[in-house]
Amino acid sequence: MTGSKEDMEAITLLFMQAAQAWDEGNGGRYASFFTEDCDYVTFDGHHLRGNAEHETFHHKLFAGFLKGSKLVGTIKSIRFINPDVAIVHQTGGVQLRFQKRFSKARLSINTNVLVREQGLWKISAFHNCRIQKPPFIFRWIEFFKN
Repeated sequence: MTGSKEDMEAITLLFMQAAQAWDEGNGGRYASFFTEDCDYVTFDGHHLRGNAEHETFHHKLFAGFLKGSKLVGTIKSIRFINPDVAIVHQTGGVQLRFQKRFSKARLSINTNVLVREQGLWKISAFHNCRIQKPPFIFRWIEFFKN
């Protein structure tokens, strides 16, 4: 199923606005792009349940370690499950305030489940993980398989 041009643009805008909220260090605004009952899984496995927990978590990060950071991301794919549900894959990372660009070592991929609520697209589930090389032993096995 393919989405309409308007839906594709609205979803792209949602991610742009969410990144702006991150760049502003605004936990409340960043959380506003997610559903009230959202699931948010961080790159290191923390599972935030619900918008209030999500907002509080990011508010603390924006006041501390992630203060002044920038969110850099690229949508890789949008797939519509039905007219009101979409799966979005995005890659990106966080550029910390002292960096000129984000570190490739911190490159992540995330899977987002979006739902349309009262005519607006929102993120209902977000799962983030680091993109990493396989451990040496797996690369070694693959090398000798060929």
